[in-house]
Amino acid sequence: MRSRSSGSWSRRVLLLFFLPALATVLTGLTTLAVSGNLLLPFERVTVLKGKMASKRDFFEDEEVRRILMRHGIQVHITTSGSREVALRDLDTFDFVFPSGQPAGDLITGMRGTSDQYAKVHRPFVSPIVLATYREYAETLRDAGIATPLPSGGENRPLYYSLDMGKFLGVIDGAKRWNDLGIQRHGIANANRIVAQSPDVCGSNSAGTYLALVSFTRRGNGPDVPSTDEDASSRALSVKHLMEQGLPAADVFRTYVSPEGKGIAPVVVAYEHQYLTHQVRHRAESGRLDEERVLLYPSSQFVTQPQFIALNDKGERLRQLMADDPDLRRRATELGFRILNPAGEVAGDHLSKFLTERNVPVPALEGDNTRSPMPRIRYLERMISIIGDCPPAPLPDGAP
Repeated sequence: MRSRSSGSWSRRVLLLFFLPALATVLTGLTTLAVSGNLLLPFERVTVLKGKMASKRDFFEDEEVRRILMRHGIQVHITTSGSREVALRDLDTFDFVFPSGQPAGDLITGMRGTSDQYAKVHRPFVSPIVLATYREYAETLRDAGIATPLPSGGENRPLYYSLDMGKFLGVIDGAKRWNDLGIQRHGIANANRIVAQSPDVCGSNSAGTYLALVSFTRRGNGPDVPSTDEDASSRALSVKHLMEQGLPAADVFRTYVSPEGKGIAPVVVAYEHQYLTHQVRHRAESGRLDEERVLLYPSSQFVTQPQFIALNDKGERLRQLMADDPDLRRRATELGFRILNPAGEVAGDHLSKFLTERNVPVPALEGDNTRSPMPRIRYLERMISIIGDCPPAPLPDGAP
């Protein structure tokens, strides 16, 4: 019998090990080519350092990361409350992204007094809402405090309008959920009725909620405080209506957790957080999360995040945020209401997206892009009183 040559055996062994490795390489190259990232390993990637609060959700999104990587940009995030973003040293950062206009105004004002780089882009907005659970919303409905909005849900409403005056009235009266008859909806809760917000000293959502509470309880006065004394008086008059506790980053995560209902049944949140949750829940389970619902305050306060470039590297990302259609599309998919260059909501992109994903569209009334926020110096005074924290060092000539 003819023996097998050693050379033939070596070639067979080589192919046995080489072919799987070659297949892996070719698969990886194909994936990179399809995603448009084939040349990225050979291109220079610029790492940008940013500081932000709740809007980190945008930059932590995998699709956003892929879009930025196609432009050779990688973002490293430091998480901090929006007000803390404005009050801390920013020299080591390329951009900041506070969640609302007050913190943004603080940053641009302070940098403007020393001729430091600061260029602003307002990419999108998201209303302040109160996120709760169906039993609590229906209890408020029984008491004439909440009313279902017509957009509804598949079987039961997802969105309610909340009469803020009546809601603050039951908080002021130290009413408890059992007092309103929540037992009729299958649960009992002897705790006081409150809306849990993050720490007002660090969070934009808590500061905005404070402005909403103050606006609602203004009595016969103007919409917003007009003097330091007025700001102090209003803060003292509503301090007992504010409930703070969970860190800003944990409030919504707690709300969507299985333990959320027992920890904080009503929380201050952003609309986009809830809409994103519903889209994901629908995609993963094939149905809506009808246990969790939204309360839209009768007086709408819309937060306006400000992307602020602090140097030329940050400016490159600012321009992408303004002009890149993929980033703008992804912002819509994450529940934000996109703004046009004039600062107005750009069409009905969010409504179309939600409809395509079989998620009910919130049917809100009126203009949801404007809100009577106090001037920054008066809001800062109110925050310092409510949160027992030092007032921000406002720049000379601050509004």
